[in-house]
Amino acid sequence: MMNWTVIDTAMFILGAAIGSFLNVCIVRLPREKSVVAPRSHCVQCEKFIPWFDNIPFVSYLLLGGKCRYCRAPISFRYFFVEFLTAAAFVFIFRCFGVSPLLLPYLFMISCFIVATFVDFSHRIIPDEVSVGGMILGLLFSAVTPDMHMEASQLSGGRVFMWILGAAVVVIEFGVERFFRSEENAGDAPASWQESLSFFLLIALMFALEAGLYYAATKVFTTGDWIVPYLTSVDAALIGALVGGAIIYLMGLIGYILFRKEAMGGGDVKLLAMVGAFLGWKLAVLTFFIAPLFGAVFGLIEKMRTKDTAIPYGPFLVLGALISLFYGELLIAWILSGYGIR
Repeated sequence: MMNWTVIDTAMFILGAAIGSFLNVCIVRLPREKSVVAPRSHCVQCEKFIPWFDNIPFVSYLLLGGKCRYCRAPISFRYFFVEFLTAAAFVFIFRCFGVSPLLLPYLFMISCFIVATFVDFSHRIIPDEVSVGGMILGLLFSAVTPDMHMEASQLSGGRVFMWILGAAVVVIEFGVERFFRSEENAGDAPASWQESLSFFLLIALMFALEAGLYYAATKVFTTGDWIVPYLTSVDAALIGALVGGAIIYLMGLIGYILFRKEAMGGGDVKLLAMVGAFLGWKLAVLTFFIAPLFGAVFGLIEKMRTKDTAIPYGPFLVLGALISLFYGELLIAWILSGYGIR
């Protein structure tokens, strides 16, 4: 049994405080409200909550889970998110210690918690979490080369990225848009404008990746101090593009086959964020792990509510966490089954 340390206590307190802020994000982001102002207030009587009623865990227990003023019940989710975040911070610290990986993964876990609870409640994943998280992943990669693999291991991901990109462009501009225009010709011009904007954004990201690869291999030499940092950002960008493209492609194919939206845009951006933090291999592994859990939940929900749509973000998060801690072992096990080492 591992001994509890002072640093564990500090991480637990920090996680609880961050969890309190994540609760604000979970409540306000889906409603497009500021997470900064106004300060916390009761959702029933709208009275501001004083600081001594806003202490993680303690205030909830002392108040008996009710508002001090109107006695309206406070959702247990507030307590649970604070505890979950605190426990997650301690666990991440125990896994990675005081290392360059600690801060990036604490940010990633925080984004995962918000995405999970918002998706379960509202069936959306706010861009502030997914796109903001992806940008954070790229920025952390720029200063933390330890987050990603060496340049020699990126060639496969780069080829896969270009294949996925080509497939998305062909299907998005060709087959899939043909089906959409057949069903709703009036929306076709707007759809083409959206497709063009999407294509330009993807083209910009591909151009940036090509520029990073050129700089790391042609402009600088292997021994230059900047090369590991360029390679790390390159790996993060490849991961984001592969993660986003593979799930977007599945959504396009699903639309063609079933004539309805098969994958939400928030899920696409969330897996792109996963790729930015974990790289292309673990993003692909996450893509294949998530349906194993999502399918079971979907069957239960269909029997319970007859609803076939499920919040998929939480299962991408679960797949990403499994990939983070066991991904390399799973990949090695899968490859060994095909005689590949």
